[in-house]
Amino acid sequence: MDKKTAPLLEIKKLENSGEFEGYGSTFGGEPDAYGDVIAPGAYTDSLVTHKAKGTMPKLFWQHNADQPIGKWLEAKEDDHGLLLRGKLNMDVQRGQEAYALLKAGDIDGLSIGYRIKEYSVDTESGVWTLEKLDLVEVSVVSVGANENAVVQSVKAAKAAHDLMEKLKAGDRLTEREFETWLKGLGFSNSQAERAARLHLKGQGDLVDAADEGAAFLRALVG
Repeated sequence: MDKKTAPLLEIKKLENSGEFEGYGSTFGGEPDAYGDVIAPGAYTDSLVTHKAKGTMPKLFWQHNADQPIGKWLEAKEDDHGLLLRGKLNMDVQRGQEAYALLKAGDIDGLSIGYRIKEYSVDTESGVWTLEKLDLVEVSVVSVGANENAVVQSVKAAKAAHDLMEKLKAGDRLTEREFETWLKGLGFSNSQAERAARLHLKGQGDLVDAADEGAAFLRALVG
């Protein structure tokens, strides 16, 4: 499931060189505005994988993949959350703008884009505890500009969970539900749309069971 966090107001340091530091995610505590709690250690495996590959999460402007504004130099977990150190690219206009807005306090913080690998759901409270996450990117964001997109992203992820339960119960899905479920499994929009079209044309009984359906569809569009 692809997802983003609500922006955090925790930029800790901003240097004239464009280097800055802040928390992109905090652990435990009360659920955030979207009903999620991130467990300590949720990023451990992802950070190990990045280190082994010699990569880092991407640094974007407002979660726009076509607007990189620099690079992350360090990412680590501490007792409080995910602490990041990055450097804005001061040779590009958007990097300069991000620096000016951060310095003036006109934008508010960081927001993380990730894929959910493991989670648990409290059926009584509806709170999601995110236990293992694949860290994809961390963006400099403004709360107002992204609030609607973040809410929609979270709603889509939770809808996918509900649809998985429906599949496990043996129910069939509508076209829209089927597509939403595939996106929740991590398929791109184009992959999900293609598979949904095949399903509607009757080319294979794709949703007899959740596990079998996932395996078949991954093979189909992989």
